[in-house]
Amino acid sequence: MRTRLALMLLGLAGGLIFVAGLSLQTAAPGERVIPEVIVLAEKAALGKVTFNHGNHITKKANADGTAALSCVDCHHAEQPATEAAKVAGRKTVYPADRTITLTAENWKDGTAPAVTACGVCHLAKDGKATILTEVPKSGTTVLNNQNALHKACATCHDNVVKARPTVQVPTTTKCLGCHKKA
Repeated sequence: MRTRLALMLLGLAGGLIFVAGLSLQTAAPGERVIPEVIVLAEKAALGKVTFNHGNHITKKANADGTAALSCVDCHHAEQPATEAAKVAGRKTVYPADRTITLTAENWKDGTAPAVTACGVCHLAKDGKATILTEVPKSGTTVLNNQNALHKACATCHDNVVKARPTVQVPTTTKCLGCHKKA
């Protein structure tokens, strides 16, 4: 009886380890893993935002539904200055001497510099930017971390709904579509 119970427990444990192994993202030695889900705005009054990074970079998530988003659609500072200058209002690149544009491939293989967190330039309400001496602005709006994320995410979602009215994505006026209290 003890032996049978021990074998059943061992089989159960082995099954759990196998299932857990299927859900873990692994990388080859020296390869970086792109995060599947990123939690943003952890301290927001409306609740944190659980951002499905994987869906945005692998599914047809651009406004017209024809392609996945490229890294620099969101990580705009992660490209050479000559490329950033082609987009109105985009001035900053990091590092300043950057020579390659961030892509999923060069991120994974380690040839791209590390991704810069938004708050490094777009500081939090009570913080200080570590790279820039002045927080970026869009017209009269100071693009702190919160405003920059809202401008980027909500504007993109609004553009998706304009181009594809049947798509259900949270828009500028549907805050609780992204923000969730724990």
